[in-house]
Amino acid sequence: MEKGKLYGTGTGPGDPGLITLNAIRIIEKCNYIAVPNTVKEKALSYQIALAAVPCVQDKKCICVDMPMVKDKNILEESHIKAADKIAAVLDKGYDISFLTLGDPSIYSTYIYIHNRVKSMGYQTEIISGVPSFCAASALLDEGLVAGSSELHIIPSSYGIDKALKLPGTKVLMKAGRKLPVIKEKLERNNISAVLVENCGMENEHIYNCAGDIPESAGYYSLVIIKEE
Repeated sequence: MEKGKLYGTGTGPGDPGLITLNAIRIIEKCNYIAVPNTVKEKALSYQIALAAVPCVQDKKCICVDMPMVKDKNILEESHIKAADKIAAVLDKGYDISFLTLGDPSIYSTYIYIHNRVKSMGYQTEIISGVPSFCAASALLDEGLVAGSSELHIIPSSYGIDKALKLPGTKVLMKAGRKLPVIKEKLERNNISAVLVENCGMENEHIYNCAGDIPESAGYYSLVIIKEE
């Protein structure tokens, strides 16, 4: 029996209108979907897909637990369990579309499962999605970079001191939990910035200067810093 194929399917940042035609095609053709949650309805990527591809609710679903921790042992254990769960379905010849927020190649927890399943000898493919920082820039009605200006994508949870000194535009990803620290550093260094919280979602918010940035915001928040 021919084994199934795993598709890491980017659903975009939140607005169902930003899901790609290719992602829709893959979701429609796959026998199964997979989501990074123990309950599919709680997975934001599933909710985005549901609004754009109603038939997704009729697909068989693999729910995998993806704990939001930094402990390498806990993370590796969850990746192994998820990969084994997915492999068991692939062995039966079924294709799987793993729904992941944004683009699977940009700070996505999915990519660890993708790489592990691939190393096990299964066919895999990444279906690109619209990145959150591109959608946020469009929301702000301005470009991210132009000419020779550089673009730096930084994970906020690992410290930003060196990043703030980089030339060009800086995007601080997943900034929600680190906002008090980020805000303090921006104000202390007199750095202009914009915070976009939950871009493309119903609870979307824009804060146009460092002073307006709240002490806490949703996990899916990013900060854009431009050279003046």
